[in-house]
Amino acid sequence: MTITHEDELNGLKEIGRIVANTMQLMAKAMKPGMKTQELDDIGRAHLELEGAVSAPNQVYDFPGTTCISVNEEIAHGIPGERVIRTGDLVNIDVSASKNGFFADTGATFRVGAVKPSLDRLCRDGKRAMKIGIDQVGSHKPIAGIGKAIGKFASHRGYTLIQNLASHGVGRSLHEYPTEIATWPTRGDKRRISSGLVLTVEPFLSLGGLWARERDDEWTLYSEPAAPVVQFEHTVVATERGPIVVTLPG
Repeated sequence: MTITHEDELNGLKEIGRIVANTMQLMAKAMKPGMKTQELDDIGRAHLELEGAVSAPNQVYDFPGTTCISVNEEIAHGIPGERVIRTGDLVNIDVSASKNGFFADTGATFRVGAVKPSLDRLCRDGKRAMKIGIDQVGSHKPIAGIGKAIGKFASHRGYTLIQNLASHGVGRSLHEYPTEIATWPTRGDKRRISSGLVLTVEPFLSLGGLWARERDDEWTLYSEPAAPVVQFEHTVVATERGPIVVTLPG
């Protein structure tokens, strides 16, 4: 989607606030002993209260309201009977629509104390996302996002999952540009147009390179097996830089 009017930006900010608040509400409610389905139920109730609709369920018939991925599950985890435990890394990904506008956000949360290496990974995962967001602006190269994130990851000794990309969003969950690498690439000459709406969502890892699907046709796992974190915002490119719309409030 390309923003052309103030009312479009306002509509996007509204659903951005809703998904951000939903994710934060779920994170605050999360505790050891809780099932991922219980966590998803909290997200569903809040979206319904706000008059919003789960985007993965609406667009792809995903069997849940939000994606909840625990430890070895790095994306698209189906809410269910899995019990959350102390020391887990839990990724909560919330995307939804309201009044024809879509927004997408996600973050990896620690449940209680985690290993120092995982704590550092989480902190750096958020930093990687912010570094990518800083590359968003009118007429800037799309490939600049992955170049900057890749430089940071390499310097800090991390790898990046190279088949889970950022994407355009706004009038649907995934739209043009459908593949925005958050890792270094060559040959991508595209530029970011003014008003373009996109996600920035690097998957930072301690050795993982690819996301692979297993039996349930949804949940993705790291290959090689390694811890992975993801942090995501929906942003709008402007002449003055990025506007982050997935902020709680």
